[in-house]
Amino acid sequence: MAGPRQETERAVRKGIRSSLVGIVVNLFFAFTKCIVGIVGHSFALIADGIESFSDVVSSSVVALGLWFAIKPPDQDHPYGHGKAEPIAAIVVSLALLAAGIAIAVESIAEIQTPHRLPESYTLVVLVGVVVIKVVLSRYVGSVGNDIESTAVKADAWHHLSDAITSAFAFVGITIALLTKNPTADDWAALCASPVILFNGFRQLKAPVREILDTAPPVDMELNVRRVAEKVAGVAGLDKCYLRKVGFQYYVDLHVRVDGRISVTAGHQIAHEVKNSILAAYPRIAEVLVHIEPTRGARY
Repeated sequence: MAGPRQETERAVRKGIRSSLVGIVVNLFFAFTKCIVGIVGHSFALIADGIESFSDVVSSSVVALGLWFAIKPPDQDHPYGHGKAEPIAAIVVSLALLAAGIAIAVESIAEIQTPHRLPESYTLVVLVGVVVIKVVLSRYVGSVGNDIESTAVKADAWHHLSDAITSAFAFVGITIALLTKNPTADDWAALCASPVILFNGFRQLKAPVREILDTAPPVDMELNVRRVAEKVAGVAGLDKCYLRKVGFQYYVDLHVRVDGRISVTAGHQIAHEVKNSILAAYPRIAEVLVHIEPTRGARY
């Protein structure tokens, strides 16, 4: 059975692989959309290309954060470097917010500036972008859910935001060509901005909660309690706290035992509780067990 270290390394390798796929795809799309947008006179497509460049940066940040998170504990970081992973997620979310604001500002400027109608062939590029980016978002999102990575999940939303801006651009260019009104293209880019901002704020919550050591889902605590209660000598449980650090979890557990047993026996029960939990959940890196005598025990 894989231990916490091996399980974390597996998750990191999988997360970095998904980030590298995103970097390659986004680089191709960023150059393609910007070039076609300039030649085809579509600011919505240019804005979409800029958003793809931000995706390249965000995927690079995710890969770097995952690589740093796997570093083992040292004297200055006794709990390891797992917090680098939610920090990377925060950076990605902030980049998403910055992209949304930048697109809104530039769209307003373009609406006020006379320019030519976009070319119809820009629609072909956008159809391809929407399809591929939706598929990429689903792939990266499934990896993020599998390895429980807030950074990878945020990266998946960044890919989805690119698909959203491309969809808005497609609608805007279509309306511009039908109505002969070139500003419809710019209005489409402006309409995509609130969607991007909403997703940015939405994705920012999860890593911030993790940085603040917010308790994980109740189901995990209940499962840890069930494992501990099955250990021989455990009379009951009091407090059970869990917190997520990168890809791993840390548990603080208060276990009640018969107050008449020796310190050595109580110590042995604590070790058995710890080993049972670690064996049941490879993603748990450490279990701190505090032994308490049963109520009414004599001293």
